[in-house]
Amino acid sequence: MQQNDKPVLIYATFPDSASAEEAGSALVELGLAACVNILPGMISIYRWKGQRQRDQECVLIIKTRESLAEAVIAEGRRRHSYDNPAFLILAVEGGSDGYIEWLMTETTQPET
Repeated sequence: MQQNDKPVLIYATFPDSASAEEAGSALVELGLAACVNILPGMISIYRWKGQRQRDQECVLIIKTRESLAEAVIAEGRRRHSYDNPAFLILAVEGGSDGYIEWLMTETTQPET
């Protein structure tokens, strides 16, 4: 693990479970994520191009390391149908040592 590398969560939304699963599976297969969680059935209310919107979406929580966050977002955007998809990097302040060690082991070190 890099000296300052640490685990992060990336919160993303997708239009449906199938597209979230496709993106999440690819992230795990590529070693960019140790695990993803897919939470279907979310209702999103937001403004887009000046109009109030209400849509059903699916949350994808991506468990990865900070040094891979930008690569995760780039890969997720590549697989996303939205013009402006939500990807938010959330800091992890702590947790189970064993789980964090597993997360860091399961994600690929970035090329230097």
